[in-house]
Amino acid sequence: MKREEIFERLNTIFRDVFDDEDIVVTETTNSDDIEDWDSLEHINLVSAVEKEFNIKFNIAQVTGMQNVGEMVDIIIDKIG
Repeated sequence: MKREEIFERLNTIFRDVFDDEDIVVTETTNSDDIEDWDSLEHINLVSAVEKEFNIKFNIAQVTGMQNVGEMVDIIIDKIG
């Protein structure tokens, strides 16, 4: 799966989780960029991403991700 395809799928997930059709995630998007992205929504987001890509993040990955680009790197590694 190409990086661009993953971003397209992540955009859909982010829009659904945060109920905002205007969200467009990029490599550098992080929790400071999305108003409602708090610890609870982070869990909802991680769960939705895991379900969409049929993967499981470990706790170090969940807590260590600094931006969406790092999330994509992990997804690519897991589905690769």
